[in-house]
Amino acid sequence: MKFRIHKTEITISYLIICIASICIIAEAFDSFLCCLFAIIIHEAGHITMMCIFGYAPEKIKISLFEISISDGKRQERNFIQNIFIIFFGPFSNFICFILFYLLYLIGNDFFLYPAAANLSVGLFNILPVMSLDGGQLLYLILSRFFSDTVSQRTVNIITFIIIFPLAFFGFILLFNSKYNFSLLIVCIYLVFSLICRNNKYY
Repeated sequence: MKFRIHKTEITISYLIICIASICIIAEAFDSFLCCLFAIIIHEAGHITMMCIFGYAPEKIKISLFEISISDGKRQERNFIQNIFIIFFGPFSNFICFILFYLLYLIGNDFFLYPAAANLSVGLFNILPVMSLDGGQLLYLILSRFFSDTVSQRTVNIITFIIIFPLAFFGFILLFNSKYNFSLLIVCIYLVFSLICRNNKYY
């Protein structure tokens, strides 16, 4: 499904719509909405900072394993601008987490789930994994001091160092709980997002 907002072309995978339908049937639509809301806040943080610097995105592609924002002008921006654009995604989640958690403490239990979703999305994305914001930040910082090859190789090694223990503990969690697939789902997401990005760095 494609549509355009101003000069930005937005593509949404029909698989996302199918997942939403399954969540409705499984009575898990509220959880799906909280996660989707947190992801939208995260990407809106990136896009907001891009627009502030005068680089509106050309295309936004929303699929099951990634939300890809392409503007084609990453090399034109300086180091500080790129750092701010990448960091502002998780930062937006952390700000929303604080806001929603304060509203929860005031006495409204409704805000606990959005708070948890934003915290989870923010923490997840700062992991130093190649396809996530943390990996992109690490690559940018390393590339200031080392060659592109060394920077990429370092982030690749750290990525696999993180994914394999996560998968191991995911299996342990599954065997102990008999039904908790959460860590394994995270690992599957990371692997597929790496494949989708095809080793592309920010």
